[in-house]
Amino acid sequence: MRLTIFNGSPRAKGSNTKILLEHFTNGFMTDKNNQFELAYLNRTNDTEKHVELFRHAEHVILAFPLYTDAMPGIVKHFIEALEPLCGKKENPAIGFIVQSGFPEPIHSRYVEKYLAKLTDRLGCKHTGTVIKGGVEGIQVKPAWMTRKLLQTMYQLGVDYSAAAKFNEEIIHKLASRDKIPKFALSIIKPMTKTRLMNFYWDSQLKKNNAFERRFARPYSE
Repeated sequence: MRLTIFNGSPRAKGSNTKILLEHFTNGFMTDKNNQFELAYLNRTNDTEKHVELFRHAEHVILAFPLYTDAMPGIVKHFIEALEPLCGKKENPAIGFIVQSGFPEPIHSRYVEKYLAKLTDRLGCKHTGTVIKGGVEGIQVKPAWMTRKLLQTMYQLGVDYSAAAKFNEEIIHKLASRDKIPKFALSIIKPMTKTRLMNFYWDSQLKKNNAFERRFARPYSE
C-alpha cells in the first residue's frame, strides 16, 4: 500500500502530532510491501507540491491538532487549495487524525462532521476519523504515562495496513468517553487550584516570558 501523510501541526517536527504519526507509521510499516511519504503543511510555500502529492496519492491521512474547535490555518489553507480536485474520480481514499489537549473528545465532534462533509465534496472514500484528546504534554510525560497511547497508535497502523482503513474499535478506544464523568470532575476541580495541576502550563508560560500576564484579559480591556 502507498500512503501519503500530511502533518498539519504548526509545530511540525516538534509536534505531538508527529509523535503519534511516528508510532502509527511504525505499525503501518510492519508490512514490508508498504511505503509512505510524509509532508509538513507548515511549509506553505510548498502548497502546490502538497496538492500534487494529494492528486497522485493512493491513500491519504491528514493529521492535525484541534485549534479552537476547528483546525490550524495551514490546514484550512491546504484544504482550500484542494478545491480544483473536488469530485475527481481518481482522488485518493482519505482518513483523518485529530488530536487535542482537551481531555474530552466532544470538543472535536464538530470538526469531525466537517471532515465527513469535506470527504464527500472531494469525492473521496472515507477511511475513518480518529479523535484523541488529552495529547498536549506527551513530550514531557514519562514513558509509562504514554506507553498505552503509543502502543494503541502502533496497532492502529498495523490494522490500517491490513484493512486500508482505521479500525473502528480502536477509534472508539482512543476517543473514550465524550465527556469527563461528574465524579471525576469533582476530584479534578479542587486539583486545578494546586500548583501541581498547572505545572506544565506554567512552565510553558515562563518559557515564553508570559507567566506574569497569565490572567490578562485583552478583549475585556
